[in-house]
Amino acid sequence: MTAPDTPGPATGWPWAEHFDAAMPYFGTATAGLPPRETSEAMTAVLDQWRTGRIDGPGFDPAVTRARESYARLVGVDAGAVAIGHQVSPLVGLIASSVPDGAEVLVPEGEFTSVTFPFAAHEARGVRIVEAPLSNLAEHVTERTAIVAVAAVQSADGAVVDLDAIEASARAHGVDVLVDLTQAAGWLEVDASRFAYTVCGTYKWLLSPRGTAFLTVRPDRWETLVPEHANWYAGESPWESIYGLPLRLARDARRFDVSPGWFSWVGTAASLDFLERVGVAELQQHARAVEAAFAHAAGLPPGTSAIRSLEADDAVAGLMAEAGAVASVRAGRLRLSFHVNNTIQEAEQLGRLLAGHVAD
Repeated sequence: MTAPDTPGPATGWPWAEHFDAAMPYFGTATAGLPPRETSEAMTAVLDQWRTGRIDGPGFDPAVTRARESYARLVGVDAGAVAIGHQVSPLVGLIASSVPDGAEVLVPEGEFTSVTFPFAAHEARGVRIVEAPLSNLAEHVTERTAIVAVAAVQSADGAVVDLDAIEASARAHGVDVLVDLTQAAGWLEVDASRFAYTVCGTYKWLLSPRGTAFLTVRPDRWETLVPEHANWYAGESPWESIYGLPLRLARDARRFDVSPGWFSWVGTAASLDFLERVGVAELQQHARAVEAAFAHAAGLPPGTSAIRSLEADDAVAGLMAEAGAVASVRAGRLRLSFHVNNTIQEAEQLGRLLAGHVAD
């Protein structure tokens, strides 16, 4: 496999021109590539920092833009979106709200940022119940307090049947927490359906590591304790810096944490870019590129932007010789197909690995 020709209109996917990868990159499920406008925005803000031309309030517009863009991408009002820096503290906020002795239902083998924050409450009787992902909805019972699940599984890209989980949870009066980290940015999702969703942005949302989102359904704004309460969660943040009483935002901003300034500049730029592409187009493209790879590799097409495969001993060398980047998770080759990829390079990778990979 040689490096693909510069993608452009001939490939039918001009958005790939916005990336500067030096190699065929299939590692978005590990870390997304920044589009050029994101890199430029980050360079500019770091130059402003270097020359002493920054101030705190000047970063608020980037946070607002990012919050509003993300809200549109996942189908909620911006008032339902809180900002954070990583997924696990946001899940921890939800975990701290479940009652003593609560039963939490999770899939077997779930990513631990979803499960560990609940397991940490074992001392107060919180119990984790694991069930097969394929029929998770059937394990919701009257004892279940909350279901916690990633919409797309990190290890193998399995797309979860959220419709079945939502229906079963609703029938039992159970809350659902969905991790959108491996979904938002390529898969059409509706976060408004669930009590809570969380999302790390540095994968499919193409952002610097250090930004994350939490959505909280409006009927949970008053019942979820804002244990991370801080000045930035105030109704007027720059008037909430000193002194009591507690004066938090009335909407989900009450769950904000103070932003890591520079990362939010990059996040705002990347989400602007993804919105220009459009969620439906991103989903269609991801699946088309995956299908092109699969056909060239002699495999049936999958249903996800992530493909997990058994790889023989030759694959590591073939990937290295071609300069292609992917990852290994749960002992299997994990390939990711996103906006930076083209049909052409996916077909080249498929031909390279044909006969060396299997489901």
